[in-house]
Amino acid sequence: MGLFDIFTGGSGPEKALKLKPKVTQKYGDPATRQKAIQELGEMKFPEAVSVLLARFTITVDPLTTDADEKEHTFELVKAFGKDAAVPPIVEFLSKTEQATSWALRLLGELLSEEDVTGACVNALQHLSTTYTKNPEKKVVLLHHITGREDARVPPAVLPFLEDMSDDVKIAALKALASFKYEPAREPMLKLLTADETARRVQTSAIAALADAGFSVASHRTQVEPLLVEPFVVDKDGRIQRKT
Repeated sequence: MGLFDIFTGGSGPEKALKLKPKVTQKYGDPATRQKAIQELGEMKFPEAVSVLLARFTITVDPLTTDADEKEHTFELVKAFGKDAAVPPIVEFLSKTEQATSWALRLLGELLSEEDVTGACVNALQHLSTTYTKNPEKKVVLLHHITGREDARVPPAVLPFLEDMSDDVKIAALKALASFKYEPAREPMLKLLTADETARRVQTSAIAALADAGFSVASHRTQVEPLLVEPFVVDKDGRIQRKT
């Protein structure tokens, strides 16, 4: 540590980490938190980005102040640029259950759509083998990749048809619906016809099977009683929407 570091509270990275308690301080004078955020925005190393990202994990009153601070933090992180900001954001996305939408929004500003999809896929692959109490992160990631025509998506999404959360199952079904990904057919049918499957999940499974164009002929006697308007099983054993 140099003489300058002694008077400024440590080296750059150390100083950034020491500001984290102020950045995540929910109560007290908001000026203290806002000053710390601004100081971090003026630093130029990845540790500052990591600390700034922590601001997205708390909510303060009033909500107008919270929204303003988060938008300001967003702009400061974005200003670090791709090389400095992306690695801490990807790490944050991997390790933190909160603020997933902010991380994805930042990556969307700094990376191509293909690279953002890759980051989502990697995060989902990690989550599929890791227990998480809160399903929100999975749902946000699944919604983000829904509609993306990328071959990496279906294999990453498939395990979430067996998730404990109905919201996650529904999000996974919607993400898989546009793909004719054959390995998903049997898991979709299993989910649809299982006795314990909630009705709203069954409805999503019916729509996903219809959109994917999968045959349900092998399970026709189980599937037909579960259909709701406007769905029917045609003579070829595929679910169709009546016109």
